[in-house]
Amino acid sequence: MEKVIVTGAGGFIGGVLTKKLLEKSVTVYGIDVSEEKLSEYSAFENFIPVVADFSKYDSLNEIIDDDIDVFYHFAWQGVFGTAFKDYGLQLNNAKYACEALEQAIKIGCKKFVFAGTMNEYEMDKYIKADYFEPRYTYIYSAVKQVSEAICKTLAFNNNIKFCSGRIAMAYGEKNYSMMVPNVVMKNLLSNTPCNLIEGNDLYDMIYVDDIAGAFEAIGEYGKNLKSYYVGHRKLTTFRNLIEKVAEIINPECPLLFGKYPDVPSGVDYSNIDLDALYNDTGFECSADFEESIIKTAEWLKSEGI
Repeated sequence: MEKVIVTGAGGFIGGVLTKKLLEKSVTVYGIDVSEEKLSEYSAFENFIPVVADFSKYDSLNEIIDDDIDVFYHFAWQGVFGTAFKDYGLQLNNAKYACEALEQAIKIGCKKFVFAGTMNEYEMDKYIKADYFEPRYTYIYSAVKQVSEAICKTLAFNNNIKFCSGRIAMAYGEKNYSMMVPNVVMKNLLSNTPCNLIEGNDLYDMIYVDDIAGAFEAIGEYGKNLKSYYVGHRKLTTFRNLIEKVAEIINPECPLLFGKYPDVPSGVDYSNIDLDALYNDTGFECSADFEESIIKTAEWLKSEGI
């Protein structure tokens, strides 16, 4: 890759990918909502900032006139908590994901890469079920899946390559959400007992550096019209992962497994090809777990999260 576009370039995952590509001398058109969010890349001569919120996406082709290899779409509003309930917000995200794909077509990009979520695998299962009891997360999951499906259709019919990466539970610096890893680490840092589910089901947590590496590989080598699981090839249980995190940060903090009942995630890992990304691109997660947890915990502490 020589030239790419990254939406959400000042964000959690898009930011790490942007920096990784810039350091490899790739020209990056970084799109985000403010100059402030893009200012950290000002030292890179190969970085071209594009300040644009969703309302300006329909004019990206007028701003960017270049031979682009990959258009990465990470920009998304409302990825945790009560925002999952806001179906208007989530549907708006779908609209602008499709607009991003249409702009990629107009610009003449060779490939479009969509950032999905592993929660889409739940929808794969439940959409076929006669009955299930949906959580609010399913609004987010359903919109991600619909966005992926529409973008894939537009790409196929307009001769642009398309891939998506369905991301497992992410953690790392600059993740301001209160997703499970952050909540657990916050409690461990403050020595507050962690109220947890029983945690005997399979689970996965992936460090942001590995996510960025996976998307770089998908952009470079991912097969057309394919969706990849972005996570580890070998999994363990939620309980085992949390015990490892606690051992690293605060082994004395009580872990109250079983305080909440297990809620079936709906993810059947036996139906997911965990090796597809490695087989097609050669990418495999390589972040040291202890080191990445320490870095994340230190950042959470410094930010007062």
